[in-house]
Amino acid sequence: MSAVMITRKVTRKWEKLPGKNTFCCDGRVMMGRQKGVFYLTLFLIVGTCSLFFAFECPYLAVHLSPAIPVFAVLLFVFVMAMLLRTSFSDPGVLPRALPEEANFIEMEIEAANGNVMAGQRPPPRIKNVQINNQIVKLKYCYTCKIFRPPRASHCSICDNCVDRFDHHCPWVGNCVGKRNYRYFYLFTLSLSLLTIYIFAFNIVHVVLRSVDSGFVNTIKETPGTVLEVLVCFFTLWSVVGLTGFHTYLISLNQTTNEDIKGSWSGKNRVQNPYSHKSIIKNCCEVLCSPTYPSVLDRRGVMLEDLSSPTPSDASAASTHQSSNPVSQTTKSSAPLIPNEHTPDEAKPGIGSGTQKSTSSPKEEKPPSPTSPNAVAPAVIKESSH
Repeated sequence: MSAVMITRKVTRKWEKLPGKNTFCCDGRVMMGRQKGVFYLTLFLIVGTCSLFFAFECPYLAVHLSPAIPVFAVLLFVFVMAMLLRTSFSDPGVLPRALPEEANFIEMEIEAANGNVMAGQRPPPRIKNVQINNQIVKLKYCYTCKIFRPPRASHCSICDNCVDRFDHHCPWVGNCVGKRNYRYFYLFTLSLSLLTIYIFAFNIVHVVLRSVDSGFVNTIKETPGTVLEVLVCFFTLWSVVGLTGFHTYLISLNQTTNEDIKGSWSGKNRVQNPYSHKSIIKNCCEVLCSPTYPSVLDRRGVMLEDLSSPTPSDASAASTHQSSNPVSQTTKSSAPLIPNEHTPDEAKPGIGSGTQKSTSSPKEEKPPSPTSPNAVAPAVIKESSH
């Protein structure tokens, strides 16, 4: 009998996950594929804070208070922690349906819709659920083959369905969803405070130096301060405005995706079923609710069976094939499909049979065993190794 070596390859589940996300540190870090703007965010934050620590903090610690650089360091560390936590975490990606699950859902949809006449458009694939005495539609995702949960949406950039999808933020290089929204909000809030803090003490630094050496000389002596003021001035409005917008959304328990689509403020004037009608309760639910675990199991182990014949078995099979060329010729001439019709050239005609029967005995010579055109017997015995 033939011997087969079965080897098992251990792989992590994140290596087989569909979508356009990138993974690092053996699946512990999960980001979007487009990370160029994220590196720009890191450069602006680290660069601006480095200039502040190098030029302003020594002077302000001596002339005003040593607590100024200490508080700036703490605020900088918190901003970086929230940025990395938002960028490197799973935003709430929903796993795609397995082939068996997708076939079952297709059967359910076909049974519910019935027979659709040819040329007619099939009905939309939606399900209705009731949340707080209000009907909410669950849409079917043709990419993930699932009915998306309430407030979930498919991100076209990451190519995944994200639970409580807010938006895809290129500045953090990741989607913002159910599992990292609070860290995104804390990042924007702390970044706004850090920008205001650096901008204000840059002005104080320029004013204190201008008293002694004049404004023009101060600008010439501290070019880093001028650069920090320009960067903070142009980024202050966008960061503070973004923080204010998300504060408004949190007070209503609403997402950016729902606000853009007008889900709860359109022509129908449908009320938000997720709002608690209280700003404090809405803020507590978004910012203080427990963190949900990831449903992807990125670092789970998968075992793949890789079968390969032994070297002795492979050499024996090759020796058998070389010593029995007749069986190879016969197998190649047999049809691949049992019901397959043979070509017209291979079919025995009536004339050929007549000629064979009327031929002289001299022409009827049995084929020699060594002849290459010898016909193999009808039954072929396969030898087992």
